[in-house]
Amino acid sequence: MAKAGNGSGGQGGTLRKVLRYIRKYWIYLALSVVMAAITVTLTLYLPILTGRVIDLIIEQGRVDFDGVSAILKTMAVVIAVTAAAQWIMNICNNKMTYRIVQDIRDEAFKRIEILPLKYIDEHSYGEVVSRVIADVDQFADGLLMGFTQFFTGVITILGTLGFMLSVNVSITGVVVLITPLSFLVAAFIAKKTFVMFRAQSETRGEQTALIEEMIGNQKVVQAFSHEDEALEEFDEINGRLERCSLKAIFYSSITNPSTRFVNNLVYAGVAVTGAVYAVRGGISVGQLSCFLSYANQYTKPFNEISGVVTELQNALACAARIFALIEEEPQIPDKENAVSLGEVEGRIDLEHVEFSYVPDKKLITDFNLSVRPGQRVAIVGPTGCGKTTVINLLMRFYDVQSGCIRVEGQDIRDVTRRSLRANYGMVLQETWLKGGTVRENIVMGKPEATEEEIVAAAKASHAHSFIKRLPDGYDTVIGEDGGNLSQGQKQLLCITRVMLCLPPMLILDEATSSIDTRTEIRIQKAFAAMMEGRTSFIVAHRLSTIREADVILVMKDGNIIEQGNHETLLGQNGFYATLYNSQFVGYGNS
Repeated sequence: MAKAGNGSGGQGGTLRKVLRYIRKYWIYLALSVVMAAITVTLTLYLPILTGRVIDLIIEQGRVDFDGVSAILKTMAVVIAVTAAAQWIMNICNNKMTYRIVQDIRDEAFKRIEILPLKYIDEHSYGEVVSRVIADVDQFADGLLMGFTQFFTGVITILGTLGFMLSVNVSITGVVVLITPLSFLVAAFIAKKTFVMFRAQSETRGEQTALIEEMIGNQKVVQAFSHEDEALEEFDEINGRLERCSLKAIFYSSITNPSTRFVNNLVYAGVAVTGAVYAVRGGISVGQLSCFLSYANQYTKPFNEISGVVTELQNALACAARIFALIEEEPQIPDKENAVSLGEVEGRIDLEHVEFSYVPDKKLITDFNLSVRPGQRVAIVGPTGCGKTTVINLLMRFYDVQSGCIRVEGQDIRDVTRRSLRANYGMVLQETWLKGGTVRENIVMGKPEATEEEIVAAAKASHAHSFIKRLPDGYDTVIGEDGGNLSQGQKQLLCITRVMLCLPPMLILDEATSSIDTRTEIRIQKAFAAMMEGRTSFIVAHRLSTIREADVILVMKDGNIIEQGNHETLLGQNGFYATLYNSQFVGYGNS
């Protein structure tokens, strides 16, 4: 299983990428900051009003009730406006966060759609899913907390300093001298937590990949009694995740107590210094009360910001993984002057084609083939000889590294992928059905098909009878990858999908491997009718299915070693004859 990249540019680079997404929603950001400023300003104004009320209560019998009443009314208005501003700020933060998350997920999914198959082949599905789902969710949580608490925290710190300076410069100086300790503590912990949260995120992706593999292949796991080994592997990954999580949470959890200790020092310094000034008559009791309230409000954001910084480390670690996916090199795009394939008869030429998945391990070398329109070309050979690779190259899932492939005389690299693939009908050994109705799966390649066309295609593929037996017929909803349908039924639906489109070129890669012998005979007849006048490539291990092919290519180690029809190749008594006899003659003698 290939390890995923962590992105480049480190924490700073990831933060800059996040800011690029935030920039799009600067209106929400600006409004959030304004509402935060209003919230903080009015919140800081309340202690001043409280101090004034205290100073109006001089002693028993000497209370200015009119003044107190006026101030209390003002306080009520201030509290109401503060609540409204905070509500608007939270709405802005939520909209901004989840629109950013929506953009990132959209971009990630679009990138997955255009990634080369090499990336998908080298990365587990579960690990990719973990990035798009779990990592983005973690990123959203950290971002929302950052927007909600960071702005108000910073503005509160600056605002309280301003208010405290307006009351008494000396006592404010005590606050400013002790404050840097909080920054030093938070900075030290932030560096530690980023690395640990990144390791946690990577391990969680590895765990998701294993769970996805085990659930998707549970029958195989149980059939081979692999449960204990799977559990051991899960326990090992789970143990690493536990250790990563404990370290990350330990460092993040000491942030709050550490900053609270510093904050208590600030509060104690203000209380002692303020008491001395009050005894000497430097400030009133109401002003001292106001100052202590400010000291409390000044230190509170440090606790919140330290918590935000910790969450942001987790968020940035997850963001780095999703950005690494978004920034993966996409497949080579269509050329600017790429044309759409016009009328296609099915003439295909492969000229001196060379290709390998691994640079230092050759697979296909100097491959040459000329296919006339309407020819049925069968490709046979031992496992790993390059049969499916030829199909990948014809469909341009991979590009040739040398030589070229031409359709109707045009290099397929000079035409659009969409128009090329639209002219191919493909049925693979591995079936794929999406969650939805049977009808939706059949019309995937021809959404405008009529009911009559759908039924005709299903009858031609011998799928109509089993579809009618389903609870809702063609409107039966099937789950992901076919739900409870048998492997043969899934394959019949995939064949029906191609029957409906009937493109000029066909690729059948072990298309009847999951179908019983009786149905296979019917399918072969349907295929024969379908292939009439169409260029067809048939990859087969069971050589009985390709006797009627016009040309049989026998491949070995990436090269065509024999070529001809069934009778000719048997007459040569070469590699094909050996393969054929191993499948049939042996059974006759047994």
